[in-house]
Amino acid sequence: MKILIAEDEPLMLMAIEGKLKNDGFEVIATRDGQEALKVLEKDTVDLIITDILMPYTSGLELISIVKSTGAKTPIIVLSGLGQEDTVMEAFQLGADDFLTKPFNPTELSVRVKRLLKVRKIAKPPNS
Repeated sequence: MKILIAEDEPLMLMAIEGKLKNDGFEVIATRDGQEALKVLEKDTVDLIITDILMPYTSGLELISIVKSTGAKTPIIVLSGLGQEDTVMEAFQLGADDFLTKPFNPTELSVRVKRLLKVRKIAKPPNS
């Protein structure tokens, strides 16, 4: 399963990427929403993890663009404390889950596996 991460904080990006790779996922790490959109033009992913506040293209814009294509790709939003209104907007745009920074990498792993399991169950056979 392939996971796209859009996160502008280098240490956070490395930590998430390392944890998910250790869990056996194929990971594409990008530093902002614009890079993430370029990846999505060429590649299909099973899940997206995005920060909200990033340069060039924000997480909210990324969610909006992805969901406007009709994609059913699950999206987990990462947000800092005090961004409750923005998180609510992310859910309205189509986000599936969120984690407040800082978070436990194991919790992220559990949420990723849960969303991918739900998606796999919802997919018709041979799709």
